[in-house]
Amino acid sequence: MASSPHEVTQLLLAWGKGDQDALAQLVPLVETELHKLAQLYLARERPGHTLQPTALVNEAFVRLIDEHGVQWQNRAHFYGITAQVMRRVLVDHARRRQQLKRGGDVLRVSFTQAENAAQQDSASIIALDDALATLAHFDERKSRLVELKFFGGLSEEEIAEFMQLSLRTVQREWNLARAWLYQELKKGDE
Repeated sequence: MASSPHEVTQLLLAWGKGDQDALAQLVPLVETELHKLAQLYLARERPGHTLQPTALVNEAFVRLIDEHGVQWQNRAHFYGITAQVMRRVLVDHARRRQQLKRGGDVLRVSFTQAENAAQQDSASIIALDDALATLAHFDERKSRLVELKFFGGLSEEEIAEFMQLSLRTVQREWNLARAWLYQELKKGDE
């Protein structure tokens, strides 16, 4: 179902004010795009991943609905928060899976592998999450930018709008964050 960004924004604002009817109208408008986003995330996972796109979208929605006090700003803000929630679902799933393994050693992968690999497993998503947490410790903005781009699938233009930055700043920060993450994950490879 095609929807305008304005329509989604209006429903988000109404939902944020407690209008449950707005949530009911919002879900069908964003469901297809969220499903595509979930498919993109899961395509990076190992073959035979036990989490399916629909389950990822459903779990993200459950967590979003349980999230109180979010002041939705617009469509980009919603997808940014949803990307963060989906990332948490995938990381939580990967951590549970690692706990079940004997030894549970976490493998480190390069950022390039994490970004491009179609067979990314739970260990690599944990490694990337750990690296992002380290980055956030000293540069929250770059960490958030990577999260929105890598996990959220947002374009640089959407990130600029969401983070209220210039496009050039987003591009520069993305390049710096990517280089830092590459070096950080490369350390884990050695």
